[in-house]
Amino acid sequence: MDEAREATTRRTSAVAAAFRLLTEGLPVSIAARELARRGVPVFPCAPGEKHPIPERGFHEASVDARQVELWWRERPRANLALPTGATSGVVVVDVDMHGVNGHIAFARAARSGMLPEPLATVTTPTGGRHLYFPADQEREQRSWQVGHTGIDFRGDGGYIIVPPSLRALDGHWVPYRVETVATGPVVSLDAQRLRDFLDPRPKYVPVPEPPGGWPLDVARLASKVAGRPEGERNLGLFKAACRMAEHGHPQGEALEALGPAASQSGLGEREITRTVYSAYHHVSTNGPRHRALIRQAGSEFMQNEPPVSVISRGL
Repeated sequence: MDEAREATTRRTSAVAAAFRLLTEGLPVSIAARELARRGVPVFPCAPGEKHPIPERGFHEASVDARQVELWWRERPRANLALPTGATSGVVVVDVDMHGVNGHIAFARAARSGMLPEPLATVTTPTGGRHLYFPADQEREQRSWQVGHTGIDFRGDGGYIIVPPSLRALDGHWVPYRVETVATGPVVSLDAQRLRDFLDPRPKYVPVPEPPGGWPLDVARLASKVAGRPEGERNLGLFKAACRMAEHGHPQGEALEALGPAASQSGLGEREITRTVYSAYHHVSTNGPRHRALIRQAGSEFMQNEPPVSVISRGL
């Protein structure tokens, strides 16, 4: 086991050990100190709220005892949070109760064997649950949301509020409570398998070639988009849409040809529409010869909101 894996394993064990101490009534400052002392980075959030106090949010999470003490000396009622993913050694399944009862989808996933025994289970102030699992030491696990099921996943690039933090709800202070902590070995969660179970992707069917053929191999472009792994999906769709724009395909045609493929890769409908719009905007603004700009433009496409009429067209 290499050094990075050993560090992740140590932090996972440290979270479990610390959570056994996080009983209701324990000062949040002490909980922060205990986690940091065990090598788990922490940071403060606004009292009774979820938004971070440090300017750079969870990126400023620290295990430095002096920094942690300073944060809670300045804001003694601050909530406690930790970044999820490899940084802390844990990822979290968030069962939500905002607008939809996430416990229904959670129970269905549990019955189907999608959820191994958690490292720890926390009851949230709003009636939801946080299930902590060891971070996967073999691969990155990015955060995701399946809003219509009430299930979110907090992994790399996310953070979670930790007991004994409090939420201000209807004039009352309601705590996060540790419900259970595993006493034996636990295994990591297959987060992608859980997401696919909760939000099955439609099967990609290549678009039939029109009479007279395509000006370029659109079917091959779409196939590449469908096979893009997480982390490359947006840029892959953006570049494919740029190719279609450069070859004179209307934007609606690009949506019809590439949309099902992008959906197969895991992108949502609104995200697909915005990406294709941004690609066409890029080609229209810079011309088809400005290929060197595509990577930069691809990283910025989310800033370009298409008009409502484009979004409403769907796929």
